[in-house]
Parts: sequence; structure tokens; C-alpha cells
Amino acid sequence: MIDSHCHLDHEPLAQNIQDVLSRCKKEGVNKVLTISTTLSGFPKILEIVNKDEMIYGTFGIHPHETNTDQISKDEIISKIKSNSKIIGVGETGLDFYYNNSDKDKQITSFKNHINAALELDVPLIVHSRNAEDETYEILKNSDNNLKILMHCFTGSLPFALKLIELNSYFSASGIITFKNSNDLQNTFKHLPLERLLIETDSPFLAPEPMRGKKNEPSFVRYTLKKLSDLKYVNSQELDKITTDNFNRLFFNT
Repeated sequence: MIDSHCHLDHEPLAQNIQDVLSRCKKEGVNKVLTISTTLSGFPKILEIVNKDEMIYGTFGIHPHETNTDQISKDEIISKIKSNSKIIGVGETGLDFYYNNSDKDKQITSFKNHINAALELDVPLIVHSRNAEDETYEILKNSDNNLKILMHCFTGSLPFALKLIELNSYFSASGIITFKNSNDLQNTFKHLPLERLLIETDSPFLAPEPMRGKKNEPSFVRYTLKKLSDLKYVNSQELDKITTDNFNRLFFNT
């Protein structure tokens, strides 16, 4: 299994990272991707990716942070090139659910991240909330070589179907295990197996039956199990499929 999106720089994961990784290995998680969200937090990401060969990282500015962290395409490229274990651009995108950042600043930041990902030919990790139309239009009008990963996908089925036309990948989080997530479960039933990844978004969004606890990468197995039920594929086979998808997207293998 691969946890395609976690935040190992957040507590309680950061202070217990060796125990977290030990539980990962025990449960069969062999890679984790720890995600950058702020400029000031990136040195911590660089420190973490060097702690174990199973950890990879990204660089990006979360849409909530774009009021304070405005960064150019060239600056993004420089950060990505600083370490060979930094393999993606993001987390970037649009979040109009909260008014944490100005919409225009979010859009400018998103486009800078897109252009950096295109120049580097690495995946773009996209956060989209209450911004389906705007997210789609920006992605649609970008170069068709863009490698799109919709992280913690919770969008509508029509949005998903349009994103499939852009060759997007979709990462399922613990939200698909929640009892009230029928619409999202139905959406994932319609998505092609060769476009699916799994993630925890830990320490947030712990899946059933761990809700109420701090999430961690080893819990990705619960998301895998739920997704296997939705797709009528056994967990072992889906583990291989999602692992192959991750490696194809991030390592071209």
C-alpha cells in the first residue's frame, strides 16, 4: 500500500515519526508522500523525507495560505529541484468553502503551481472545495500534458467525469468510509480503476472504525478495504492496482 497524501510534519505524527513508520511497515504500507502546504514548513518536509527511504515529499502552498505565501513559478521549481525525494507540486488548488484567502490570490497561486508542474513534468496535487467550475476551467485550459491528482476527492460525479477527460487521477481518503458519504461512494463506483489512489490526509480525517482518533498512514488500509468493496475487487488486487497507479504517476514506472 502507498499513502499518497499525509502530513508527517503535523503533530502528533512529527514527534512520533519512527513509531508511525514502524506501524506502516507492519501493515504493509511501503511508501508515504508527505505534503507541503506552506513556505515556512518546507524545511521540515526536507528534514522528514531524509528520515526513511519510504518517505517522499512535495512542495506547494495550500490555497488557505495564499494571502501570505505568494510564490512564483520559478521559486516553486527551485524548491522541487532542491531534493530528489521531492516528487510533486502541491498541495495547491482552490478552496471557496472558507474565506481564508482571497479568491484572486488563490487562482494566481494555482496557475503558478500548474506552470511549475508542467515545466518539471511532475504531478500536480490539487485541493478543490466549493470550487468545481473554477477548478475545472483552469485545469481544462492548461496544457494537456499536465499530470493531475485530485487529492481527497469529494467532488460531484459530473465534476469527476469531466476530470476523467483531462486524464486526472483521484485519491480516495477515509471520507469514503463515513456513513453519510453515499454520494461520494457512488462517484468512486464510476471512476476507472487505473485512475485511483488511496490516502489518509493524516493526521486528519481518520476513517471508520478509527473516527475520533488522530489519523496516521497505517490507517490507509481501511480506505483500501472500503474502496475494494465499492469496486468489487479484492483488497490484495486493489492494493496492487493503486500502488501501480502511484508509481506510474510519480515515477513513470
